[in-house]
Amino acid sequence: MEIVSAHSPDSDDAFMFYGLATRKIRSSRVTFKHVLSDIETLNRKAMEGVYELSAISYHAYPYVADKYVLMASGSSVGDGYGPMVVATHPMEPDEIKGKRIAIPGTLTTAYLSLKIFQPDFQPVVVPFDKILESVQGGLADAGLIIHEAQLTYNKVGFHRVLDMGKWWKDKFGLPLPLGGNVLLRSLPDDIKSECCRMMRESIQYALDNHAEALEYALQFARDMEPRLAEKFVGMYVNGYTLDAGEVIPKAVQLLLDKGNEAGLIPNRVNVEFAREKRG
Repeated sequence: MEIVSAHSPDSDDAFMFYGLATRKIRSSRVTFKHVLSDIETLNRKAMEGVYELSAISYHAYPYVADKYVLMASGSSVGDGYGPMVVATHPMEPDEIKGKRIAIPGTLTTAYLSLKIFQPDFQPVVVPFDKILESVQGGLADAGLIIHEAQLTYNKVGFHRVLDMGKWWKDKFGLPLPLGGNVLLRSLPDDIKSECCRMMRESIQYALDNHAEALEYALQFARDMEPRLAEKFVGMYVNGYTLDAGEVIPKAVQLLLDKGNEAGLIPNRVNVEFAREKRG
């Protein structure tokens, strides 16, 4: 069975999917066709059930839970670090109230966590790789950055106002689950199990063959120097990525419950993670 697997063109996703994309991890039952798209587009496509396997923001899960189940492997998690609010001049976190903030999409977890922190600001939706530019150009007073900009913002004259992952960990004692992978519920159970096995093995392969997987991922790092790309991959491909365990489902449930309580997510969902069947 051919599975269309959609993920973002980012170094951490590329690192995770290396084993699958290069056919180092194979199956007699499943082949993968890869589609690359930015995370906000993937969130929207998941609402339509377009791809069998897709990366999504955890914020988007309540909107797609009728069609998809989460996968135990493939989570991007910030453990004491994460998306950041940055500005061209020093600001205190409480000063963002009422400000225009450039955000990478309304379904991103970065946006959800910021709205939980401070409900009162004006979001200005901008492609994630144009956020710093839009703040410099005066389109917004501050920017909410994801991906590699978290490691490069200070080199272009920006100041950190707030680190969402650090705030989350300090407040709730849990990592901030940013993105994960989902599988169509309508797939046969044995195919879901096989996809979960292959995803886990792809991540394990990348961790075990770090140099070659990183070299592959560098082509998706948007001109980032190798040392920084390696640091970024190390931040977001970790033990939680290999297996969500018990901590990440708990963290995702808390995130979505807080979003629901704040009126940001219309319906409460119980998070559900698919795992490979062993034995």
